[in-house]
Amino acid sequence: MRKRYYIAAALLFMFSGVAHAQNKSTKKADKHYDRLEYVKAIEDYEKLVSKGDADAYVYERLADSYYNLYNTKQAERYYKMHLKASSNASAEAHYRYAQMLKANKKFDESNAAMQDFANKAPNDERAKAFKANPDYLPQLLNGEPRFAVNKLQLNTTYQDFGAHAVGNKLYFVSARNKSRRDYGWNGQPTLDVFEATKQGDSYTNIKLVEGDVNSKYHEGTVSITPDGKTMFFTRNDFLDGDYEKDSNGIGQLKIYQAKMINGKWDDIQEVAFNDSEYSTGHTAVSPDGKTLYFSSDMPGGKGMSDLYKVEIKTDGSFGSPQNLGAGINTEGREGFPFVDNEGTLYFSSDGQLGLGGLDVFYAKASGNGFGEVKNLGQPINSSGDDFAYSYGVEEQTGFVSSNRGALEGKVANDNIYRVDQIQVKEIMVTSSVIDEETGAEIANAQVVVYDSQENEVARAMTNNNGVANFTLMANEPYDFQVNAEDYESNASMVAKDAEGEVDVVIELSPIEKIIQEEEVVLSPIMFDFDKSNIRKQAAFELDKLVAVMQKYPEMKIKVEAHTDKRGAANYNQQLSERRAQSTVQYVISKGIDASRISGEGMGESAPKVDCEPCTEQQFELNRRS
Repeated sequence: MRKRYYIAAALLFMFSGVAHAQNKSTKKADKHYDRLEYVKAIEDYEKLVSKGDADAYVYERLADSYYNLYNTKQAERYYKMHLKASSNASAEAHYRYAQMLKANKKFDESNAAMQDFANKAPNDERAKAFKANPDYLPQLLNGEPRFAVNKLQLNTTYQDFGAHAVGNKLYFVSARNKSRRDYGWNGQPTLDVFEATKQGDSYTNIKLVEGDVNSKYHEGTVSITPDGKTMFFTRNDFLDGDYEKDSNGIGQLKIYQAKMINGKWDDIQEVAFNDSEYSTGHTAVSPDGKTLYFSSDMPGGKGMSDLYKVEIKTDGSFGSPQNLGAGINTEGREGFPFVDNEGTLYFSSDGQLGLGGLDVFYAKASGNGFGEVKNLGQPINSSGDDFAYSYGVEEQTGFVSSNRGALEGKVANDNIYRVDQIQVKEIMVTSSVIDEETGAEIANAQVVVYDSQENEVARAMTNNNGVANFTLMANEPYDFQVNAEDYESNASMVAKDAEGEVDVVIELSPIEKIIQEEEVVLSPIMFDFDKSNIRKQAAFELDKLVAVMQKYPEMKIKVEAHTDKRGAANYNQQLSERRAQSTVQYVISKGIDASRISGEGMGESAPKVDCEPCTEQQFELNRRS
């Protein structure tokens, strides 16, 4: 089930498809579609296809319906047909097509579709992120696993997701209650909140939570305050026997709270910032109990659903909701927040760069907000929807929900998986940054650590003694890259066989050394074959250029990019232009005004090494900027 739209996962994550080609032949199917009855809608739209009466509109409706049910193969098929039949397909259709290709592990085709999306919507943050790092997938696929993921035995053939552990109790959401009416979205019963008791490594005594939380409508994921007295949960807009709809006749989602009274969750109240015109849901309570995080499609957000936070006051009332901002939210869908005891925010998104569908991301606490967003990688994430992640830092275990079984030809149900951190050896690295000429310690230098897959694993600023300390996993080589104002960047390696405590000294040269006559002399900016993205080492060299341009604000730079001679000359010319522009865009992204740097593609016209035949090393030397 497509959690981004489904109740617990989000009826609130609704999107507006093209709705301009309805006619008499689609009336019945459209009625089911508009009611979110996708199983029946598919039956009716498929009949039009079999009769030869389908057009771009029908293909998109079918694609969206299969997309919501997470039938990735059929969704891919119909998005492809829609894009071929439509003269003005939406950017979102291109994006969802790319997502389905990626879910089906057609990575090259997915990248091509993402490029089409980026061309269609160049200012979309998802497009910008992709263009800045189009070859991100190998980094996610080849990273060293840090967790073990195993399916819980309490799962059924129905929807099961959203595990939330409190003591020896595990709360979760399930459609296993056969006494409920079936929901037209996927033909399964509506959702209820259940609890189970932990006994050893198993969960027993599975039952509906006692009290008034569950109703005849959907209930969604829960969170509980640290004192165990208040539960927040998501439900259709239903309270005290009244079911409300918005001005368009749609029942939105709302956040409710319940109190633990005599062993039952009773006294159901909705929170004050709910509104029947938009949805709120997917709550998480901060470790100190003072902040409630949630997801909403309320007006003023960045995307289809954003993450928000709101103060929980000492009297139980709430402050004003605050959007978590562009660093977290995208034009896509963000939901299922969770904050661990160290203040790290975890959430799911289909707008950040991931493996397909929803992926789990995290951002460490930084000041009053959060730092850089990172993908948790495999095996927590898969090509399916991965969401509702929670993790206990002290216990080193947690839970994630996923429909990854659908990718193996099974029923596209969500299941709950247990997550356990793999115990790994660590090394303690002390990095010291000094002036090459004087030996003086350099404070406030930025030290960035990369692994062998060019993934950034840590960064820190040196203290007044020029030192930055890191705790890293052993048995992995690391590249320490250092930047400091008025100094040329430099790097140092830590070998794979390093053990225990390791000292690294990085010497920096004054920046004037790389300025020679009318050139800034850098190491060659190399590219992978047939690629135009900036590699880690290239970024390291370009950071030197950025430092020079920051020190000398009148300096202007021209970039020339070259290819090797493999491939057609016309194609190589276009490739070199992309390389020149990616080089220029990288420098601009670091704060340099666009008027100070330009780029030109030279194709294969001016090789650094004139060779025939060429070795791989010679080919690489000719692929430069």
